[in-house]
Amino acid sequence: MLRHRGWIPRGGRSLRTRAGAVAGGLALLVLLPACTVDGRAGSGGASAAPGAQMLDLPRVPWEGGPQYWERFPGTKAAGWTDPGFFPVVIWFDGISSDAEVEFDKDHGINTYVGVDPSTPYRLFADNDVYWIGEPLADGPAGGGTNLVGYFLDDETDGRITPPARGRAHLRERAATLDEDRFVYANYTYLVVAQDMPETDAGSYVNDFTDVVSVDMYWYTIPHCGQEPFRSPLILPIRQQTCRTASSYGTVVEALRQRDAADGKLQPVWQFVELLNGDGADAPFIRNVEPGEVRGAVMSSLIHEARGIVYFNQSLNGTCQGGNVIRMAQTQQEGFCGSAQVAAAGEVNAQIHELAPVLNTQSYAHTFGSGLDTMLKVHDGNAYVFAMVDESGPPGKREFALPAGLRDGQVEVLFENRQLQTHDGRFSDTFTDEHSYHVYRIPLAAAAGG
Repeated sequence: MLRHRGWIPRGGRSLRTRAGAVAGGLALLVLLPACTVDGRAGSGGASAAPGAQMLDLPRVPWEGGPQYWERFPGTKAAGWTDPGFFPVVIWFDGISSDAEVEFDKDHGINTYVGVDPSTPYRLFADNDVYWIGEPLADGPAGGGTNLVGYFLDDETDGRITPPARGRAHLRERAATLDEDRFVYANYTYLVVAQDMPETDAGSYVNDFTDVVSVDMYWYTIPHCGQEPFRSPLILPIRQQTCRTASSYGTVVEALRQRDAADGKLQPVWQFVELLNGDGADAPFIRNVEPGEVRGAVMSSLIHEARGIVYFNQSLNGTCQGGNVIRMAQTQQEGFCGSAQVAAAGEVNAQIHELAPVLNTQSYAHTFGSGLDTMLKVHDGNAYVFAMVDESGPPGKREFALPAGLRDGQVEVLFENRQLQTHDGRFSDTFTDEHSYHVYRIPLAAAAGG
């Protein structure tokens, strides 16, 4: 079946239509009307609480945040509608004991995709973690509460040709799934590339899933060093900044553009490699560095990724393994990828602390040149997530605040420091291309919604 992001009564089936498509597939840099959780143009999902302070700025389109999961009874029952929950997913991480799950949780993992069906159900139920896939062999009838979604397939666009045959495969697979939980698929970069016909790419992204992602491991694959260099995506990638965190954000932006083409939105998740993202037969380029892991994640969030998926295998190069996070647990400091796993744990902890902020609709505001930013408001404060963009080197950047923010101190979260604004402006320094800062700024008393 084709998936439908609006509400379908239990037992019903509906084809997903392309009515109300965005003319010409305009990029999300052009602000579309906000979408409600059923995909219709509207206020943009969750409304503000009475008396909540807001900013007088346009809003970035979104699919509804935690309310999105309301339509899937099984996902809702698992607690995914909690504004304090943010999905941090790991790819093919086998678990066989409570100690293994606890290690994963200590590193911020709360969801698994690619689970062996013989995995004991109690490991999920007892440890309050989730999986996306199929019911487990010893699980309750129907899958149980901790099965939150169905995994449709991986990289169908790259594995099956022609595209019509790939879509037929997904249609056949989707016909076996009910509407109780969301359906998730991952694709290659082809669905956001220039070479696949737009109708084929759009169908893959829009016709089968409730959550979608693309894997493109910029730091560790050969593409950025190829000569002559060719920008592969529907949004530009420069060779000078190809192997940077900004490229991960560009993938999210391009996938959101594809997804918005039919006028309906779904959560876009982003893959980040824990160590190396290339295949076993490819020439080894490099492993991702710890700071790059954190930066790739933050760039993805700034571009409105609603979940992070970690590629948990390293099939190439000097530090290989089939389960990177488990090797970090068992070998500890002796494992060559321990620092990368620790870095993922650090940024994941920040994600979970900021989940109530991340689960709100963003505002559109240009803070200054050379910046890549996301602006949100929560509980009387504005939050600015910031990195350098792909236009130039790291270094000092100037921020121009929108009206409605209090002049005074700016708290730099996770860094134990503060900055001072002057006439609605402040400056800060980004040491590396993957550096990021998160600022908390009180709303002015006059700001109101």
